[in-house]
Amino acid sequence: MLTGVVPLQPDALPAEFAEALARVRSRLGGLGAPVLFFSTIGSTNDVAAALAAGGHQRAVVIADAQTAGRGRRGRTWFSPPGAGLYVSVVLTPSQAQHDTDRATALVTLAAGLALAEGVERVTGLRSDIKWPNDLLVGHRKLAGVLAEGVAAASSERVQAVVLGYGINVGEASYPGELHDRVTCLATELGRPIDRAWLCAETLAAVAERHQDLIEGRFGVILDAWRERARGHLGARVSWDTPAGPQAGVTAGIDDMGALLVRVGERVERLVAGEVHWHR
Repeated sequence: MLTGVVPLQPDALPAEFAEALARVRSRLGGLGAPVLFFSTIGSTNDVAAALAAGGHQRAVVIADAQTAGRGRRGRTWFSPPGAGLYVSVVLTPSQAQHDTDRATALVTLAAGLALAEGVERVTGLRSDIKWPNDLLVGHRKLAGVLAEGVAAASSERVQAVVLGYGINVGEASYPGELHDRVTCLATELGRPIDRAWLCAETLAAVAERHQDLIEGRFGVILDAWRERARGHLGARVSWDTPAGPQAGVTAGIDDMGALLVRVGERVERLVAGEVHWHR
Protein backbone atom coordinates (compact mmCIF):
# COMPACT_ATOMS: atom_id res chain seq x y z
CA MET A 1 0.00 0.00 0.00
CA LEU A 2 1.29 3.48 -0.86
CA THR A 3 1.74 5.89 2.03
CA GLY A 4 0.41 9.13 0.54
CA VAL A 5 3.67 10.14 -1.13
CA VAL A 6 2.41 10.12 -4.73
CA PRO A 7 1.31 13.63 -5.76
CA LEU A 8 -1.08 12.44 -8.50
CA GLN A 9 -3.40 9.49 -8.96
CA PRO A 10 -1.83 6.97 -11.35
CA ASP A 11 -3.73 5.51 -14.28
CA ALA A 12 -4.38 1.82 -14.80
CA LEU A 13 -1.34 -0.03 -16.13
CA PRO A 14 -2.09 -0.89 -19.78
CA ALA A 15 -2.67 -4.59 -20.34
CA GLU A 16 0.27 -4.94 -22.73
CA PHE A 17 2.66 -3.53 -20.14
CA ALA A 18 1.24 -5.73 -17.39
CA GLU A 19 1.62 -8.82 -19.57
CA ALA A 20 5.17 -7.94 -20.63
CA LEU A 21 6.25 -7.28 -17.05
CA ALA A 22 4.68 -10.54 -15.92
CA ARG A 23 6.80 -12.43 -18.47
CA VAL A 24 10.04 -11.09 -16.98
CA ARG A 25 8.93 -11.07 -13.33
CA SER A 26 11.49 -13.71 -12.33
CA ARG A 27 14.29 -11.50 -13.70
CA LEU A 28 13.24 -8.25 -12.02
CA GLY A 29 14.81 -9.06 -8.66
CA GLY A 30 11.96 -7.38 -6.79
CA LEU A 31 11.83 -4.26 -8.96
CA GLY A 32 8.31 -3.06 -9.61
CA ALA A 33 6.90 -2.93 -6.10
CA PRO A 34 4.90 -0.93 -6.99
CA VAL A 35 4.60 -0.12 -10.71
CA LEU A 36 2.82 3.18 -11.37
CA PHE A 37 1.70 4.27 -14.82
CA PHE A 38 0.70 7.77 -15.88
CA SER A 39 -0.75 8.78 -19.23
CA THR A 40 0.83 12.21 -18.68
CA ILE A 41 3.08 13.34 -15.85
CA GLY A 42 5.47 16.19 -15.24
CA SER A 43 8.51 14.01 -14.54
CA THR A 44 8.71 10.32 -13.72
CA ASN A 45 11.83 11.03 -11.67
CA ASP A 46 9.92 13.41 -9.39
CA VAL A 47 7.26 10.79 -8.65
CA ALA A 48 9.89 8.09 -8.13
CA ALA A 49 11.83 10.37 -5.75
CA ALA A 50 8.66 10.86 -3.69
CA LEU A 51 8.18 7.11 -3.57
CA ALA A 52 11.81 6.59 -2.54
CA ALA A 53 11.45 9.15 0.24
CA GLY A 54 8.40 7.20 1.43
CA GLY A 55 10.39 3.98 1.65
CA HIS A 56 9.44 2.30 -1.65
CA GLN A 57 12.88 1.00 -2.60
CA ARG A 58 11.93 -0.94 -5.74
CA ALA A 59 9.29 1.34 -7.25
CA VAL A 60 8.92 1.81 -11.00
CA VAL A 61 7.19 4.79 -12.63
CA ILE A 62 6.22 4.69 -16.31
CA ALA A 63 4.68 7.51 -18.36
CA ASP A 64 3.25 7.69 -21.85
CA ALA A 65 4.24 11.38 -21.94
CA GLN A 66 6.09 13.90 -19.76
CA THR A 67 5.50 17.62 -19.67
CA ALA A 68 8.64 18.38 -17.64
CA GLY A 69 10.99 15.53 -18.48
CA ARG A 70 14.61 16.39 -17.92
CA GLY A 71 18.05 15.12 -18.74
CA ARG A 72 21.48 15.78 -17.31
CA ARG A 73 22.39 19.32 -16.25
CA GLY A 74 18.76 20.45 -16.23
CA ARG A 75 18.15 19.97 -19.94
CA THR A 76 14.63 19.27 -21.15
CA TRP A 77 13.94 15.72 -22.34
CA PHE A 78 11.48 15.85 -25.23
CA SER A 79 8.76 13.39 -24.19
CA PRO A 80 5.83 13.34 -26.63
CA PRO A 81 3.02 10.80 -26.11
CA GLY A 82 3.45 7.41 -27.71
CA ALA A 83 6.87 8.14 -29.22
CA GLY A 84 9.20 7.13 -26.41
CA LEU A 85 9.68 5.03 -23.34
CA TYR A 86 9.89 7.15 -20.17
CA VAL A 87 10.70 5.19 -17.02
CA SER A 88 12.11 5.84 -13.56
CA VAL A 89 13.12 3.16 -11.10
CA VAL A 90 14.26 3.35 -7.47
CA LEU A 91 17.55 1.53 -6.84
CA THR A 92 19.50 0.97 -3.63
CA PRO A 93 23.25 0.67 -4.29
CA SER A 94 23.71 1.76 -0.67
CA GLN A 95 22.80 -1.84 0.22
CA ALA A 96 25.78 -3.24 -1.68
CA GLN A 97 27.62 -6.04 0.07
CA HIS A 98 31.00 -4.46 -0.66
CA ASP A 99 32.05 -0.82 -1.14
CA THR A 100 28.76 1.07 -1.23
CA ASP A 101 30.50 4.24 -2.42
CA ARG A 102 31.80 2.48 -5.51
CA ALA A 103 28.44 0.82 -6.15
CA THR A 104 26.74 4.21 -6.02
CA ALA A 105 29.36 5.84 -8.25
CA LEU A 106 28.88 3.16 -10.91
CA VAL A 107 25.06 3.33 -11.07
CA THR A 108 24.98 5.55 -14.15
CA LEU A 109 27.47 3.43 -16.08
CA ALA A 110 25.62 0.26 -15.11
CA ALA A 111 22.35 1.84 -16.24
CA GLY A 112 23.69 2.88 -19.63
CA LEU A 113 25.04 -0.63 -20.14
CA ALA A 114 21.71 -2.17 -19.10
CA LEU A 115 19.76 -0.01 -21.54
CA ALA A 116 22.07 -0.98 -24.40
CA GLU A 117 21.64 -4.64 -23.52
CA GLY A 118 17.86 -4.39 -23.20
CA VAL A 119 17.50 -2.56 -26.51
CA GLU A 120 19.65 -5.16 -28.25
CA ARG A 121 17.63 -8.05 -26.80
CA VAL A 122 14.39 -6.62 -28.16
CA THR A 123 15.54 -5.17 -31.48
CA GLY A 124 18.89 -6.71 -32.37
CA LEU A 125 20.27 -3.16 -32.69
CA ARG A 126 23.65 -2.66 -31.06
CA SER A 127 24.19 0.89 -29.80
CA ASP A 128 27.31 2.64 -28.57
CA ILE A 129 27.58 4.19 -25.12
CA LYS A 130 28.93 7.71 -24.75
CA TRP A 131 30.31 8.49 -21.29
CA PRO A 132 28.69 8.42 -18.93
CA ASN A 133 25.43 6.92 -20.15
CA ASP A 134 24.00 8.16 -23.46
CA LEU A 135 23.14 5.58 -26.11
CA LEU A 136 24.16 6.50 -29.65
CA VAL A 137 23.57 5.06 -33.09
CA GLY A 138 26.25 6.58 -35.25
CA HIS A 139 26.49 10.10 -33.85
CA ARG A 140 22.81 10.43 -33.00
CA LYS A 141 21.34 10.05 -29.55
CA LEU A 142 18.92 7.17 -29.02
CA ALA A 143 18.53 7.19 -25.24
CA GLY A 144 19.68 8.92 -22.09
CA VAL A 145 19.85 8.31 -18.36
CA LEU A 146 19.46 10.64 -15.38
CA ALA A 147 20.44 9.36 -11.93
CA GLU A 148 19.48 11.43 -8.88
CA GLY A 149 20.29 10.60 -5.27
CA VAL A 150 17.69 10.57 -2.51
CA ALA A 151 19.19 11.29 0.91
CA ALA A 152 18.10 9.65 4.14
CA ALA A 153 15.92 11.86 6.33
CA SER A 154 18.40 11.72 9.21
CA SER A 155 21.57 12.46 7.19
CA GLU A 156 22.91 13.66 3.86
CA ARG A 157 24.01 10.17 2.88
CA VAL A 158 22.35 8.79 -0.26
CA GLN A 159 19.90 6.03 0.67
CA ALA A 160 18.51 5.43 -2.81
CA VAL A 161 19.10 6.44 -6.40
CA VAL A 162 16.27 7.38 -8.73
CA LEU A 163 17.26 6.20 -12.17
CA GLY A 164 15.29 7.80 -14.98
CA TYR A 165 15.70 6.81 -18.60
CA GLY A 166 14.19 7.82 -21.90
CA ILE A 167 14.41 5.88 -25.14
CA ASN A 168 13.31 7.33 -28.47
CA VAL A 169 11.10 4.56 -29.82
CA GLY A 170 8.93 6.01 -32.59
CA GLU A 171 9.25 8.91 -34.98
CA ALA A 172 8.25 12.32 -33.64
CA SER A 173 8.39 15.97 -34.64
CA TYR A 174 11.55 16.84 -32.74
CA PRO A 175 12.33 20.50 -32.05
CA GLY A 176 14.68 22.06 -34.59
CA GLU A 177 17.71 22.02 -32.31
CA LEU A 178 17.32 18.24 -31.87
CA HIS A 179 16.42 17.23 -35.40
CA ASP A 180 19.95 16.36 -36.54
CA ARG A 181 21.16 15.11 -33.16
CA VAL A 182 18.69 12.37 -32.24
CA THR A 183 17.33 9.17 -33.71
CA CYS A 184 14.73 6.57 -32.78
CA LEU A 185 14.38 2.81 -33.00
CA ALA A 186 11.68 2.96 -35.69
CA THR A 187 13.93 5.05 -37.92
CA GLU A 188 16.96 2.83 -37.42
CA LEU A 189 15.07 -0.44 -37.94
CA GLY A 190 12.42 0.62 -40.42
CA ARG A 191 9.62 -0.91 -38.36
CA PRO A 192 7.58 -0.19 -35.23
CA ILE A 193 8.77 -1.41 -31.85
CA ASP A 194 6.69 -2.94 -29.04
CA ARG A 195 7.14 -0.41 -26.23
CA ALA A 196 5.79 -2.76 -23.57
CA TRP A 197 8.30 -5.48 -24.44
CA LEU A 198 11.07 -2.89 -24.56
CA CYS A 199 10.02 -1.59 -21.14
CA ALA A 200 10.06 -5.07 -19.62
CA GLU A 201 13.41 -6.06 -21.10
CA THR A 202 15.17 -2.82 -20.16
CA LEU A 203 13.85 -3.08 -16.60
CA ALA A 204 15.05 -6.69 -16.41
CA ALA A 205 18.48 -5.61 -17.67
CA VAL A 206 18.61 -2.78 -15.10
CA ALA A 207 17.69 -5.26 -12.36
CA GLU A 208 20.43 -7.66 -13.46
CA ARG A 209 23.11 -4.96 -13.53
CA HIS A 210 21.88 -3.54 -10.21
CA GLN A 211 22.36 -7.00 -8.73
CA ASP A 212 25.93 -6.97 -10.06
CA LEU A 213 26.47 -3.74 -8.10
CA ILE A 214 24.89 -5.18 -4.95
CA GLU A 215 27.11 -8.27 -5.11
CA GLY A 216 30.29 -6.35 -5.92
CA ARG A 217 30.80 -7.49 -9.52
CA PHE A 218 32.18 -4.11 -10.49
CA GLY A 219 34.77 -5.44 -12.92
CA VAL A 220 32.09 -7.28 -14.91
CA ILE A 221 30.17 -4.03 -15.38
CA LEU A 222 33.25 -2.00 -16.29
CA ASP A 223 34.51 -4.55 -18.80
CA ALA A 224 31.12 -4.80 -20.53
CA TRP A 225 30.75 -1.00 -20.56
CA ARG A 226 34.19 -0.50 -22.11
CA GLU A 227 33.36 -3.03 -24.82
CA ARG A 228 30.35 -0.94 -25.90
CA ALA A 229 31.92 2.52 -25.47
CA ARG A 230 34.27 3.06 -28.37
CA GLY A 231 34.80 6.72 -27.50
CA HIS A 232 36.34 6.06 -24.09
CA LEU A 233 39.73 5.66 -25.80
CA GLY A 234 41.28 8.02 -28.31
CA ALA A 235 38.43 10.52 -28.74
CA ARG A 236 39.02 14.27 -28.77
CA VAL A 237 37.05 16.05 -26.06
CA SER A 238 36.88 19.46 -24.43
CA TRP A 239 35.28 20.88 -21.31
CA ASP A 240 35.09 24.10 -19.34
CA THR A 241 36.84 24.75 -16.04
CA PRO A 242 37.02 27.79 -13.75
CA ALA A 243 40.44 28.43 -15.25
CA GLY A 244 39.13 28.28 -18.83
CA PRO A 245 38.49 25.63 -21.49
CA GLN A 246 40.50 22.42 -21.52
CA ALA A 247 40.92 19.82 -24.27
CA GLY A 248 42.51 16.41 -24.58
CA VAL A 249 42.16 12.82 -25.74
CA THR A 250 40.22 10.19 -23.82
CA ALA A 251 42.34 7.57 -22.08
CA GLY A 252 39.68 5.24 -20.66
CA ILE A 253 37.73 5.18 -17.42
CA ASP A 254 38.96 4.32 -13.96
CA ASP A 255 37.52 1.85 -11.46
CA MET A 256 35.07 4.46 -10.14
CA GLY A 257 33.73 5.24 -13.61
CA ALA A 258 35.50 8.59 -14.00
CA LEU A 259 36.57 9.57 -17.52
CA LEU A 260 40.32 9.85 -17.96
CA VAL A 261 41.59 12.43 -20.43
CA ARG A 262 45.20 12.93 -21.47
CA VAL A 263 46.12 16.61 -21.64
CA GLY A 264 49.72 16.93 -22.74
CA GLU A 265 51.81 14.96 -20.26
CA ARG A 266 49.15 14.73 -17.55
CA VAL A 267 45.90 12.80 -17.19
CA GLU A 268 42.78 14.59 -15.98
CA ARG A 269 40.04 12.71 -14.14
CA LEU A 270 36.50 13.90 -14.95
CA VAL A 271 33.65 12.81 -12.70
CA ALA A 272 30.94 15.27 -13.77
CA GLY A 273 30.28 18.31 -15.91
CA GLU A 274 29.67 18.93 -19.58
CA VAL A 275 32.08 17.16 -21.93
CA HIS A 276 32.06 18.07 -25.61
CA TRP A 277 32.97 15.29 -28.02
CA HIS A 278 34.65 16.17 -31.29
CA ARG A 279 34.57 13.90 -34.32
